[in-house]
Amino acid sequence: MLEALCEQVSVGRGVMRLVRDDITLLDVDAFVYYGRHDLQLGSGFGGAISVRGGRAIQEELDKLAPVETCQVVVTGAGNLKARFIIHAVGPRFNEPETESKLRTTVHRALEAAEAKGVRRIALPPMGAGFYAVPLELCARVMVEVIAAHLRGGTQIEEVTICVVDRREFEAFARQLDGLQPQEPSDR
Repeated sequence: MLEALCEQVSVGRGVMRLVRDDITLLDVDAFVYYGRHDLQLGSGFGGAISVRGGRAIQEELDKLAPVETCQVVVTGAGNLKARFIIHAVGPRFNEPETESKLRTTVHRALEAAEAKGVRRIALPPMGAGFYAVPLELCARVMVEVIAAHLRGGTQIEEVTICVVDRREFEAFARQLDGLQPQEPSDR
């Protein structure tokens, strides 16, 4: 269950939500994990995925690695509530063209979800933690890309941005507050 559903905006035919929770526990069709080039799950949420989801996820990733920046791969979610995990490898540590690479990574994660028939997806603040993508940039880019996707011809009905602390929540809430609900475009 979502711990703190605090923001919700209708966009196109869908809904964008902001929650403070553990992304690995959400009841969604898929969630995004901001992965490493070698696709090793590591610690933090990667460790939670390994423990809660089971070894099969890493075994599937081992067959897909390595991947380049802006690429995404999809695996099953093992024992987790979600059916899929979208492993997105985005920009990190102030590398050149961070904003355009982040836009591409978020867009590709949503396209991968579309390809799997996902209706409800959750995304973390992409790269804003350990990989040092500036939080304000992350929030602005993610909300813009997700809103554009929801306004298009998409089957995705619900996008949840799942944050872990008040600082992240406030940055995304500011972006959502500035978002104007619009009717979906006809493609």
